[in-house]
Amino acid sequence: MTLRTRPLGSTGIDVTDVCFGSSPLASMARLYGYDVDERRAIDTVLAVLDSPIRFIDTSNGYGENGTAERRIGIALREYGGLPDDVVLATKVDPDPVTGDFSGARVTASLHESLDRLGVERVPLLHLHDPERIPFEQAMADDGPVAALIRLRDEGVVDKIGVAGGPVALLGRYLASGAFDVLLSHNRHTLLDRSADPLFESARRNGVGVLNAAPFGGGMLAKGPAVQPGYAYGTRDDRVAAAASAMQDACARHGVPLAAAALQFSLRTEFVDSTVVGISAPERVTQTLDYASLEIPAELWDELETLVPSADLWLD
Repeated sequence: MTLRTRPLGSTGIDVTDVCFGSSPLASMARLYGYDVDERRAIDTVLAVLDSPIRFIDTSNGYGENGTAERRIGIALREYGGLPDDVVLATKVDPDPVTGDFSGARVTASLHESLDRLGVERVPLLHLHDPERIPFEQAMADDGPVAALIRLRDEGVVDKIGVAGGPVALLGRYLASGAFDVLLSHNRHTLLDRSADPLFESARRNGVGVLNAAPFGGGMLAKGPAVQPGYAYGTRDDRVAAAASAMQDACARHGVPLAAAALQFSLRTEFVDSTVVGISAPERVTQTLDYASLEIPAELWDELETLVPSADLWLD
């Protein structure tokens, strides 16, 4: 199948509407509940490179000592290099030992990532999970945001983004006018719409919008009976009940819950690309199948009646 290619906001970067999210490659069993060995991770990246997906998302902080980036780098070497039509984005993270998230750390984080990935540059670089430091510290003259702006101005990277969870905090970063791209996770799904106003604002202002974790950490892929937690944590039982009702509705229409969860994001006009975590080669084909499956309009209508109330959404 082919994927749609869309402009990433006003960045001048074109991306496929499905993005390969590499965090599961880091084998973070505490987060995902399973391990991913190195060969499986490398083969997953190779399968992505052979697929229509032309957008890869990773981070300095995915796994101990950048496990995900290192595994992507091995795969790129085996493949013969990064294809010219693949957009590779990464994120800067605090020092894993000291917690330092200064401007100097941003530069060091980027160079660590480039070394692991085996590339000379990346077109898109995100500030990752900025909730780990106070906003004022992040915006200081010697802070990470100033460093990212400098890297962009110097042409070391083309565009900069902010990637995190809490909507209100991301809104503060977006209001600064510093960022070209916004990424949030678990907050625009079948079960949670808390990021919608922020995403819509970003779109109006020409900021690229990336929606990550459309499966809510697994609940909307495996079902609440298998994955009772939403967004990597425990939630109100009413969230799982809503997911179960959605799964039943999908089953009546012969549609996997995961397909509806993915296409919910793909059919949203204010989302430029949906970041999907993939941890095995066969999941690449499965993800593409989910993206192309025909879903009847009446199922979408029914799913909308099952969305949990806003007081159950994430902040």
